[in-house]
Amino acid sequence: MRDFLETLHEEAAKDPEQRARELSRRELPKRFYKEATHAPVESGFAIHLDGRPVKTPGKTTLLLPNEALGAAAAAEWAAQEKEINPANMPLTRIANSAQDAVSQKFGEVADEITNFAGNDALCYRADDPESLVETQRRLWDPVVDWAGSQLGGRFVLIEGIIHAAQPAELLEAYRKQLDDLSPLRLAAFHTVTSLTGSALLALALKDSHLDADAVWTAAHVEEDFNIERWGEDAEAAQIRAYKRMEFDAAVLILLEG
Repeated sequence: MRDFLETLHEEAAKDPEQRARELSRRELPKRFYKEATHAPVESGFAIHLDGRPVKTPGKTTLLLPNEALGAAAAAEWAAQEKEINPANMPLTRIANSAQDAVSQKFGEVADEITNFAGNDALCYRADDPESLVETQRRLWDPVVDWAGSQLGGRFVLIEGIIHAAQPAELLEAYRKQLDDLSPLRLAAFHTVTSLTGSALLALALKDSHLDADAVWTAAHVEEDFNIERWGEDAEAAQIRAYKRMEFDAAVLILLEG
């Protein structure tokens, strides 16, 4: 069990697409328990496998802060069949990462997210074709304007891929938005940022300015444009579905954590 949990922890640190490709090729461990449940403990909810608590790779009992998340994590374990597939356990992976790593390196993780805001995908715009330009403008401009108003400034928009720095005071204000998050919610926030390429979309989701579907749609403007024009192959569709599962787990943490 310990080796498998260590695998879960390692998976949490990888790029989601890389993880999806690797897990599709890996020989998976056999399910070794009959029952997965969540149980109240002093500091939250633990996940029990046949009555034994799941531990993180750091050898502490894995804890979820409330029953909703405890039940969701237990459901991931219960849903495993003959084999245990880490690709289907995003909530467990995020929680492991939060407890063992993010809690120890909170500031570094928050700084990394802020760096995303300094290079946010929503600030880099296509210059053609016009239909893509218009879709980006329609879906992205309101988010960029809202984030600027929340942070007391204005984000710089860039056509093309040449980097332009965002105002330092704006990024300082963004960084302060992360200070009150728990390690678990910060880990989920980082996951949303990584999957969408946008720290601004993650902020809009956290503050309930946009719902999960609106964030997902905004994050995939260019991908959906290319699918509409050229179609989507089966592998790309599988990876996208995997990323959506990861995204939904992070959303649940942000909303319930």
